[in-house]
Amino acid sequence: MDKGTVIVIGAGPGLGLAIANAFAELGHPIALIARDKERLTKVAEQLTNTAPKVGIYSADAGNPDELKAALQQSVKELGEPEVMVYNAAVLAPDKPTELDAEEFTARLAVDMGGAKVAAGTVLPLLRGGHGTLLFTGGGLGLNPSPDLTSLSVGKAALRAYVLALFQDMREKGVHASTVTIFGSIGEPGFEPDKIAESYVRLHLQQPSGWTAETQIK
Repeated sequence: MDKGTVIVIGAGPGLGLAIANAFAELGHPIALIARDKERLTKVAEQLTNTAPKVGIYSADAGNPDELKAALQQSVKELGEPEVMVYNAAVLAPDKPTELDAEEFTARLAVDMGGAKVAAGTVLPLLRGGHGTLLFTGGGLGLNPSPDLTSLSVGKAALRAYVLALFQDMREKGVHASTVTIFGSIGEPGFEPDKIAESYVRLHLQQPSGWTAETQIK
């Protein structure tokens, strides 16, 4: 049986690529979404030998119209999604009193707002009405850093949103879950390929054993 598309939002050369590759090896078409089209092209080139189809779609995760259009176009070209992974975030330092309200809100629009837009867009498009929505969380959401304030707030909001989404959607046949990472990707114990396995395991869980969160420490 053909497999549904896996959409990776925030598909960079690190964890995004590792997640895409893990699902490509299972035979899923892969849709890659990120702002930088040149980087997207390089990521896609590394998937051509494993994924049956690969599509790239340039969009700013903090721009609702761009993100919706990219998601809809990916479904039109690659088919109904089975899995969506939201891996976008603004990885930039800031202090609690450093940013003005406009810039702080702009960062949250990527860290959290894009996740809400993506979920709302993908849910009615899921293959057979069922599927998996996965989100890259962070330990900063539980242990905030004064040097990464907006990211800490964004990850806390994202975690709350996903835990609520899990409860709301589980009886409807949709598994929502967060992979909460308590470390810097690329450091020992936080290798992208190993972390990506957690996303696959969450998707493959049986409904009776669905979990709302996996913590990687």
